Amino acid sequence: MTDQTPSAAPPALTNRDVADLTDLRRRLHRRPEVSRAEAETAAAIRAELAGTRPDRILTGLGGHGVAAVYDGSEPGPTMLVRCELDGLPIEEQSSRPHRSEMPGRGHLCGHDGHMAILVGLARLVGRRRPQRGRLVLLFQPAEEDGSGAAAVIADPRFAAIAPDYAFALHNLPGRPFGHADIVTGPVNCASRGLRLRLTGRTAHASQPDRGISPMAAVARLMPALTALSDAPAATEPPGPDFRLVTVTHARMGEPAFGIAPGEAEIWATLRTLVDTRMEALCTDAEALARDAAAAGDLGLSIAYDDVFHHCENDPDAVALIRAALAAEAIPSSEGHLPMRGSEDFGRFGLRAKAAMVFLGAGADVAGLHNPDYDFSDDLIPIGVRLFARLADGLVGFRG
Repeated sequence: MTDQTPSAAPPALTNRDVADLTDLRRRLHRRPEVSRAEAETAAAIRAELAGTRPDRILTGLGGHGVAAVYDGSEPGPTMLVRCELDGLPIEEQSSRPHRSEMPGRGHLCGHDGHMAILVGLARLVGRRRPQRGRLVLLFQPAEEDGSGAAAVIADPRFAAIAPDYAFALHNLPGRPFGHADIVTGPVNCASRGLRLRLTGRTAHASQPDRGISPMAAVARLMPALTALSDAPAATEPPGPDFRLVTVTHARMGEPAFGIAPGEAEIWATLRTLVDTRMEALCTDAEALARDAAAAGDLGLSIAYDDVFHHCENDPDAVALIRAALAAEAIPSSEGHLPMRGSEDFGRFGLRAKAAMVFLGAGADVAGLHNPDYDFSDDLIPIGVRLFARLADGLVGFRG
């Protein structure tokens, strides 16, 4: 861990900054783009960063990713702070003036707010450059489908900005507003999407015995898959043996009254606390699918999508976050961590000392991925203060 001592007061946002960042957040909220389609969002971020005079801006990183690089004048560590560009394929249900203008899409996870926080940090760094090392602000594509971090890391240009330390935050509805949750060790679960396709043979609805229907297999598989779960109450953090299977989608046959179905799909999300437990859960789920397909004389194909590694917080990185929280008088605890949700930020932890911190969005607000969710603009200056203090400890700010 670095032995550098932070200054008494890192740079701070002005009232004008806060108003501008709030406006930016709401503009981004109106124009959400889903994973791997964030071209307009990336262009807007690129325009915002230009005025902060980074030494380099990388665009098209791992897709539509954008990275602003600010070099220090002395040797030191590379610190990366990451946020997400993408929204969700969910219709927003809101009467807010800044509600989504894009049918079927919404910034319903707070990535618009996370981007505003990083742009705020970029403004501060543009005014007082890093003293040592290098600060990289990464606006990552495709977090929601789990492909973005891997694509960024695989981009040949990433090697030139590979960090020694990587940090991220996520807002967390249900926790006291402005309260930070931080813990060492696993903090987000591993997960992956299991896609089962069962194939038989269609028949006329008046003669279903002439076909091979997947109906019985579907009826058998959905409860059998969910029964693989070994999870505590939703209010309790997952333990080492945590496993959860959630059926998220099922489809059978054609939407017609005259055809007995000949094929079906079941989608399920598999979760474990850590990556090493995922293989056994996949094996168990696949065995159930093969047994059901064989019993029904059905063909079976198995595929996986949205693969997330678990996210683990490094103790040195956590210590730096805790010191920054204390210096900024931001209350913190271990909260209800680790959380069940997944985050592809964990991939950066395979290459750097990494940690994610969660900022409470309020106890009585809509949850993440709810159609009426909205990021709280009042979290923007808190997030900027945290990251500025963290940067001051690692790379410093010139006087």
